[in-house]
Parts: sequence; C-alpha cells; structure tokens
Amino acid sequence: MGLPVVHFEISGTDPVRLRDYYGGLFDWEFHGGDAASERVAAPGGYHFVDGGTTGGGNGINGGVCGGEGYPRRVTFYVGVPDVERALRQAESLGGRRLMGPEPASGDFTVGHFADPEGNVVGVAGPSARPETA
Repeated sequence: MGLPVVHFEISGTDPVRLRDYYGGLFDWEFHGGDAASERVAAPGGYHFVDGGTTGGGNGINGGVCGGEGYPRRVTFYVGVPDVERALRQAESLGGRRLMGPEPASGDFTVGHFADPEGNVVGVAGPSARPETA
C-alpha cells in the first residue's frame, strides 16, 4: 500500500487574500498559526484549513500561507515515517532537495523536494528522536 497524501498548501505573496478567496470559493474554515518552518510562511502567517471542511468532512488538512517574498505554488505533502530518508530517496531517483528536514526539533518535521520535472512535493512525518545510550 502506498503512502498517503496528508496535507496541502497554497502559498502566495498575500496569504490573507488567498485565505479569503478559498474560504469563499470552497467554504473552507481556517485557524491561524505558525508553519513548521519560517521557510514556508512568515510567523503567524499560516492559515490552517480544517480537513473537516474539505471533502464533505473526510478531506485532508491543509494551509494557505506565504507572505511577501515567498513563492507562489501549490504543494501536497505525503506522510512518511522518516523525512530525511524520503528526501535522500527523492535525490537518488533524480529529484533535488529544496528544504528540510525542518524544524530540527519538535514532534513534526517537513521537507520539500523538486521532482525531475521541477514540481515541488512535500514530505511530512515525525521528527527524528535522538538515540539514547
């Protein structure tokens, strides 16, 4: 069985405008917060989309994010058991690591890679735990 898509992001230079646009278009509900990494959105500039409001109550969670200087793009995240390993595998298959794993600590880690055609894809999973002696 393949790994699931667990999150999506819509990023642009005016995330509030995008939030209002997609909220009005699709009736999505949002709550504010911080992204896993400031490389994804300015602090406080992440608008989480409740998966309960996407897909008739069984959709996936997402976010609208970015800010001035952030790229315009749509990214989906695949849930993986090890973000670093997934990024290394993406590189070994001809992709290019763009970010991650980030953050370096915490419970949740993300990374981005570009596939051989340049499409940006995210991976998300638990943060690596330091080995204990």
